[in-house]
Amino acid sequence: MDKITKAQIKLVRSLQQKKFRDELSLFVAEGEKCVSELRKAFELVYLFREGENATRTEIEQMSGLRTPQGVIGVFKKQSFSEAGLSAGPSSGSFSDSGLSAEGGLFLALDGVQDPGNLGTIIRTCDWFGVHDIFCSPDTADCFNPKVVQATMGALARIRLHYVDLPQKLSEFRNQHLAIYGTLLDGQNMYEVLRDKSQIINHKSQIIVMGNEGNGISQAVRQFITHPLYIPSYPKNVETSESLNVSIATAIVLAEFRRIAV
Repeated sequence: MDKITKAQIKLVRSLQQKKFRDELSLFVAEGEKCVSELRKAFELVYLFREGENATRTEIEQMSGLRTPQGVIGVFKKQSFSEAGLSAGPSSGSFSDSGLSAEGGLFLALDGVQDPGNLGTIIRTCDWFGVHDIFCSPDTADCFNPKVVQATMGALARIRLHYVDLPQKLSEFRNQHLAIYGTLLDGQNMYEVLRDKSQIINHKSQIIVMGNEGNGISQAVRQFITHPLYIPSYPKNVETSESLNVSIATAIVLAEFRRIAV
């Protein structure tokens, strides 16, 4: 490996900011495991490893972590078109007009802005076999270093599509797809999904999760066909007002996957 230059250090540091990630079409990842996983799906531009082509001080200068892990990779960004994508054996595929009849489970995020939450959601989707996520433009950037680190490499297997979410959900509803959304005034999720035909009879399902503070926006809420609520336990006992969005996503995906077995 060639020894790192000052210009490269400056470049890596600049990628902490979205404007430079967009301008250069690059993003950064840290840690042996994360970098190794991302190399399976993204083009590696630079690799810096402590003791090989970078000193500890240089790694610390580039790192966005409190405790640098000694390995930093710079990758080319890529965006995904919905047309012609195969979403894996259990998640269907896309056509130019939207989701195909092969069926599957998909996630939509309406203004999820915390990078840690988005990274955890991506990692959770990877676990539950959800390969495509539709994001509103105000959802956090999936190439934000904090998001990348929180995914622990899962970003290599998940496609995020930043779209006009109300328009996209309108298209899905016109195709008679089931659109689920978590709302405080929704119906008990376990009661709604008790009948497996709720899932099995629909070729595809889209689950919408909302903003950390405001939930699902009015513009998106109108397209939800099945409003869900995750009940607290025990009933009629004062609890927290709501769940963290990444935790709620995991609970909902787990229930959908359990029913589909």
